[in-house]
Amino acid sequence: MDLSELGTFLKSRRDRITPAEAGLPAGTRRRVPGLRRDEVAQLASASVEYYTELEQGRGSQPTVQMLTGLARALRLDTDERDHLFLLAGRPVTAAAHGTAAYVQPAMLTLLDRLDTTPALIITDLHETLAQNRLATALLGPPVTGAGPQASFVHRWFTDPGSRGVYPVEDHPHHSRVLVSDLRAGVARRDHDPVTRQLVGRLRRSSAEFAQLWATGDVAVRRGERKRIIHPTLGVVEINCQNLFSEDGQQRLQFYTAPPGGPAVEQLRLLGVIGTQDLTGGPDITVPQVRSAG
Repeated sequence: MDLSELGTFLKSRRDRITPAEAGLPAGTRRRVPGLRRDEVAQLASASVEYYTELEQGRGSQPTVQMLTGLARALRLDTDERDHLFLLAGRPVTAAAHGTAAYVQPAMLTLLDRLDTTPALIITDLHETLAQNRLATALLGPPVTGAGPQASFVHRWFTDPGSRGVYPVEDHPHHSRVLVSDLRAGVARRDHDPVTRQLVGRLRRSSAEFAQLWATGDVAVRRGERKRIIHPTLGVVEINCQNLFSEDGQQRLQFYTAPPGGPAVEQLRLLGVIGTQDLTGGPDITVPQVRSAG
């Protein structure tokens, strides 16, 4: 562990990132060429005091979760992310899987520019890594945490409440699609410990999953028409498309309205409603998630 070199590296990466590239307003009278320390801390879900200590080569050894948040905030590429972990004395493989997964900068940059349509970045295990404001308005805030519970596939088969986003009559279809897509992801990851644990838990806890897994069906989920239940807008029938990273382990998922359909107006209203609770509770706006982990 080399905290002095870690601090120097963090500052050099902070200086090269503009607020626009990080999805932040540029503002006026900026005295630094890149991001301010408080902006990096905000994006990485860290305190300003702790991040300042890291840049000064002081403080305690950062956790894997903290390093992952910093890598996302600073838009580090794969080599830079690995270097960050090595400087902090953490194994590079610690960030390879799970909800601490590294978000590829190109995908995050594209997500920043999709401000008129719901969009999110997920892994091939269906863990949400980041999502924009409209995705939060349509689907609700992302689940954070670690382990199998972070996967929407796991929650789908173990938590009945997670299915409320879709009409009941559509549930069998989504079950089949999720299992077929998961099988492709498991093979892509060469049946690593993370995927073996996830599949093993699901086979033990869900007879439905075990039955579907036994069919051997496999199909990557690229795009389809979905019906999503929104608490204010009702059932929204919408197209869901996926753009995949080169290794296939991450995908940018975005939702568009079929031309001429009622979802055109529903998405327009969604942009107005945002994340407000119009059912009688207080207005709550959930900020865009950049460091879900």
